[in-house]
Amino acid sequence: MISPFVVRRADWTRDFEHLRYIRETVFVHEQQVPLDMEWDELDRDCVHVVAFDNDGAPIGTGRLLPDGHIGRMAVLPAWRGKGVGGALLSELMRIARERGFTEVILNAQVQAIAFYTRHGFAAHGPQFLEAGIPHQAMRRQLT
Repeated sequence: MISPFVVRRADWTRDFEHLRYIRETVFVHEQQVPLDMEWDELDRDCVHVVAFDNDGAPIGTGRLLPDGHIGRMAVLPAWRGKGVGGALLSELMRIARERGFTEVILNAQVQAIAFYTRHGFAAHGPQFLEAGIPHQAMRRQLT
């Protein structure tokens, strides 16, 4: 069976408009995160991944920070529940292993805890607000 999407490592310069489209659609427009909170000075130092549908349209993204923190996971609404998020997360964990990390961490939106739990992450610490959205710190050991 042919996958309806592909995931690949993004090039910050070449793929910036794709990353911007996904992140601003999901975080800024859908979730009302202020635009000035969405973009940070860490973006250029991260490894980004991007998912495209078979027509070449961007549908999801995520990033791996230099310290092994996974963040900015976003999938367009029409593609949720179709394996895109899991594929993005798997690629980010593969890259983390490649870079020698033995553990990855992330701050999951509370509504996404079950998704990350299915992918082997465990919650730790209390919930907290980030950009006005409840989050939970989570971690996973890499093998």
